[in-house]
Amino acid sequence: MTMSQNPLAADLDHVLDHTRELWEELRGERLFITGGTGFFGCWLLESFAWANERLGLNASALVLTRHLDAFRKKAPHLAENPAIRFHPGDVRSFEFPDGTFSHVIHAATESNANLNAEDPLTMFDTIVNGTRHTLEFARKCSARKFLLTSSGAVYGRQPPDMTHIPEGYQGAPAPSDPYSSYGEGKRAAETLCALFAKQYGFETKIARCFAFVGPYLPLDIHFAIGNFIRDGLNGGPIVILGDGTPRRSYLYAADLAIWLWTILMRGRTCHPYNVGSDESISIAEVAHCVAAQFPSMIAVEIRGSLNPGNPLERYVPDIHRAKKEIELKANTTLESSIKRTISFYQKYLKGQ
Repeated sequence: MTMSQNPLAADLDHVLDHTRELWEELRGERLFITGGTGFFGCWLLESFAWANERLGLNASALVLTRHLDAFRKKAPHLAENPAIRFHPGDVRSFEFPDGTFSHVIHAATESNANLNAEDPLTMFDTIVNGTRHTLEFARKCSARKFLLTSSGAVYGRQPPDMTHIPEGYQGAPAPSDPYSSYGEGKRAAETLCALFAKQYGFETKIARCFAFVGPYLPLDIHFAIGNFIRDGLNGGPIVILGDGTPRRSYLYAADLAIWLWTILMRGRTCHPYNVGSDESISIAEVAHCVAAQFPSMIAVEIRGSLNPGNPLERYVPDIHRAKKEIELKANTTLESSIKRTISFYQKYLKGQ
């Protein structure tokens, strides 16, 4: 696939337009990425490959993966890109590759809700020991900068009267609740970043990620907006299992790539940044917004019963820090984000 044939070409030009001055830092350098074949990783690799070729950076990326064959089927143009190579292994125990790497991005995590429910110890172990092992590698390979993709789950349950949750909020998941393993694991991972930065002197950047939509988003796990898009692609109805009242916000994947590269290059060390949109919307409104992007009438079914006594559930970030300190913002409307994601999957499914 040539650059002009890439179905994400317009999005990747958008990323490059907002990050062009950052890429000089990677000229001639080697980058190491964990989680490079997941949703975040695909966007990091797409935008890296695009900038590398457009700007003649002569940079390279080594990607840790356990599922190279599956990735070759999902994104063959990335798997075959000469600037991208792959390193087999588990994030908790991979053998350290030889040589120096200037930047390390740790985007590997087990975010599947089923794993969090059925095997929370593995969830916690993968996050914490994987982060520790990757930080040890960053120290050994003389990396200057390290990026952790953390999560808004570190805050625990957002208070119902707090419309947007800021980085300074001191709430946390309930430590004795096994279902808190994901959030507690990310808290421990952030602490490890702070400890390594203090003891070994390299910069550790922390991106607390919320909810997203875009090409490569899985359509078959616990992400509500992905499930809604899947339902719409199948002709409907779009099914909401709950009562539709929880509030979320969604950042488009191309904007996510801009945010992650900017935090890696320009963010302050050990200074977490919320990553996401601050446009709050209910799950029911999301479902209807997805339905509206299809040309035919798609029904929306809300199967849960409303209980007026339940507190309102929110998961919406305050992003003033990112806006003020490193001039980030959500550039893409939710409607456009959904429409682009649908278009990508229509083309992807047609090609299978």
